[in-house]
Amino acid sequence: MDVIELLPRLHLLRFPVGQAYLWRDGEELTLIDAGTIGAGPVIAEAVRALGRAPEDVRRIVLTHFHEDHAGGAGEFAALTGAEVLAHRLDAPFVRGEAPGPAPRLAEWELPIRAEVARQLPEGTPLPPPSVTEVTDGEVLGFGGGAQVVHVPGHTDGSIALHLPAEGVLFTGDTVAALPAEGVLRAGEPVPTDPVEHTLIPGVFNLDRPRLLDSVRRLADLGAEVACFGHGDPVLRGAAAELRRAAAM
Repeated sequence: MDVIELLPRLHLLRFPVGQAYLWRDGEELTLIDAGTIGAGPVIAEAVRALGRAPEDVRRIVLTHFHEDHAGGAGEFAALTGAEVLAHRLDAPFVRGEAPGPAPRLAEWELPIRAEVARQLPEGTPLPPPSVTEVTDGEVLGFGGGAQVVHVPGHTDGSIALHLPAEGVLFTGDTVAALPAEGVLRAGEPVPTDPVEHTLIPGVFNLDRPRLLDSVRRLADLGAEVACFGHGDPVLRGAAAELRRAAAM
């Protein structure tokens, strides 16, 4: 796993499939998404490498239930005692109470989905002992007040997290950046000049029209920094990039 400092308080954790983010508030850490099955111990080691204890992570906020975002949540929660949060519509799938609905794939998405599935580790995720359910508009206790933004379409319970005080937005898989994992590399400084991105509405969705409405909602938030479930974050002028994606 690659660990890349994006901002003094924000690190990107990049897995073979997908990525998560670690936000710092003083002595307290928040994990946004948790990777695939088996990622729990890997995330714990990354936290230690940053000079912090895994137990400093107080909460894991899941943008949706898919295995590349929630698969490691139970493992990491069991290691650290961190609270796991998810939207009420996706929480039953995170808890393992039922299988989540499969995406409705367009023909062109089928080979991409097959390749992603090939890269995912096998096994059964450890369901977290409990999930705190969140709803649209709720404000969470990190990042100066992180606002939960319900963005259905990728899944029914997909959420984004908007940190207005910091100008930062975590979109989950509602938006993706191309080329994925192409610009930021572990061990190299983050570019100070704007990096050209191509943002697209997310793929592998339950309801693409609802997803496009959600992308437009995110564009209207005016974020400066946008962090995605797949692809390099936009670290400057994110709102304009999101508006272009919303017009696709």
